Amino acid sequence: MSVCASVDGLNALHGADGKFLAIRGEEVTDVFARAPIHINGLNLEQLVPPQGGESVAEVLQHNIDAIRDAGGVPHINHPNYRWAISTEDLLRIQNDKLFEIFNGHPHTNDFGGGGVPGLEEVWDAILTSGKMIYGIAVDDAHVFKKPWDPSSARPGQGWVVARAPKLDAGAIVAALERGDFFASTGVEIEEIVIDETSMTIEMRERSDTKFTTKFIGAKGRVLVISTDNPARYEFVGDERYVRARVEDSNGKLAWVQPVWVGNE
Repeated sequence: MSVCASVDGLNALHGADGKFLAIRGEEVTDVFARAPIHINGLNLEQLVPPQGGESVAEVLQHNIDAIRDAGGVPHINHPNYRWAISTEDLLRIQNDKLFEIFNGHPHTNDFGGGGVPGLEEVWDAILTSGKMIYGIAVDDAHVFKKPWDPSSARPGQGWVVARAPKLDAGAIVAALERGDFFASTGVEIEEIVIDETSMTIEMRERSDTKFTTKFIGAKGRVLVISTDNPARYEFVGDERYVRARVEDSNGKLAWVQPVWVGNE
């Protein structure tokens, strides 16, 4: 059994306590018929070697199962990177709650093209099928010395903000698995309130920035477009699910996770 490298030293740095937390993880890197298949394992207890398989979906499932067996939480990376993972593949997967709807690497084809759907469209197809999955945003940073170069895989392109009771690895990944977070490329959300009747989203004001919030339901249908802050949507009951996409007047985005509405 191979044990994941410890991050205790990073977390014990002078002044670090209570300010930041490093969480152990691994990008399990596999392949099928030259298609790159990458799955992150978060908060792993041991190293997970690539598991292989006889199809893209099988490779995904084997690696997800291995990450779970290693005590970790899986998330599927950049499905449209080299057009490796289709909507149909993702619909076959079990025991995974997270996949990337935005990846800051310059070659991950997040928005689709050439007849292949973008990752938000994929997200809506999965949700419409009745499967709950949450969308995350990430950097996929590889280059740290060229912050000015948009062709480099730079940090600071995408992230998530989780609502956890404490700065603890278990608490943070648990929040991700229950969808208690938002994903962002720059929009900051102060508060998300969801009850039996409505979803309300309050954005942090910044200078003269303005916001447009789209509340989205089954099949990607835009239910309401709001320019208010806070933005509010009152459930009708036939939406199946409701999620939200916030865009600011400078092109930055945030995504609020879906909730089932009605009989789901």
